[in-house]
Amino acid sequence: MPGFRGRFGGLLGCAVAATLLCVAGLVAADGATGASADRSASQAERGATAAVGSVPAPHLVHARSGPLARARSKLVEFDTAPFPYDGLVPRTNRPFLDVVENGRRGHRTGAGRVYWADETYHDRQVLLHLPKGFDIRRPSLLIVFFHGHGAKLADDVYLRQQVPAQITSSGVNAALIAPQLAFNAADSSAGKFWEPGAFARFLGEAAQHLARLHGDPRSVRSFASMPVVIVAYSGGYVATAWSVHHGGLGKRLQGVVLFDALYGELDTFADWVTKQNTAFFVSTYTRSTEARNVQLQKVLADRHVPFTTALEPKLLPGNVAFLPAPKDADHRGFLTYAWVDDPLKDLLARLRGYGRR
Repeated sequence: MPGFRGRFGGLLGCAVAATLLCVAGLVAADGATGASADRSASQAERGATAAVGSVPAPHLVHARSGPLARARSKLVEFDTAPFPYDGLVPRTNRPFLDVVENGRRGHRTGAGRVYWADETYHDRQVLLHLPKGFDIRRPSLLIVFFHGHGAKLADDVYLRQQVPAQITSSGVNAALIAPQLAFNAADSSAGKFWEPGAFARFLGEAAQHLARLHGDPRSVRSFASMPVVIVAYSGGYVATAWSVHHGGLGKRLQGVVLFDALYGELDTFADWVTKQNTAFFVSTYTRSTEARNVQLQKVLADRHVPFTTALEPKLLPGNVAFLPAPKDADHRGFLTYAWVDDPLKDLLARLRGYGRR
């Protein structure tokens, strides 16, 4: 992973300090969460109660605040987070928590391993990030990131995979929302995101927390109606598929990006790509998911859905692309080295109309 090593060395000092703050559940970049931000958030929450239950129609918002002087990151507990989850597993209608032992409840994965609810499916935290220069007055995006197996938000999404840093360096006027899925476990379960409309409710709550982080109470309405791009790495494909299937976003969903994540749900992704032409779809892969990517290409070809096997300079609505990675790219380091160093940065930089300047 040459790209990861080179970039990681230059950012290690500041990233470690920021991550330590993240682990503590504090603002990671500029500490801007004083009484003023709390007052703003309180007003924002009162004005956006409906945002948790529905996705409001886009509308103009007049905010006085200018671009952020510093990046802001924070771990926040959500009521609508994917976990804890005590419902059913779709298609099987079996209880998710299907193991009881000595008073503990757990879930048995398809591979036969048991994970306990109080260790693996208890974390309500969501990583939020606003880049330096983020301007609520300009066209903006929400980037929702679903991590893979064995992940912790601060250690992996923030530090190792550098997701907030890549969003910042892309120049895109975007906010990051990254929920904790199964905590440090080899499990792709989607939790509450299996439920119809749950993803939209989650984003409604995210709008409130982002307004608190941003500091302008009027920004909640902008956050609640921003277009959404879902980015999934590895095991994050399940949460992505169900959010696409019946998450409740409709045309607000502007794109899906899979980073070596097509391990299943081919029918779900094929149906979504086939039925819509207002969002883009990109799947980039190593040998880990090559066979399934080839299979999905065949399905789309049979349905006469055009796609490319290279990235266009501009990523536009309706674009469908499959991008094999170089042979020296490996699965674990795929978020920091794929066809280029920092591939998420490269993809987001191809979007048009969402620049911070």
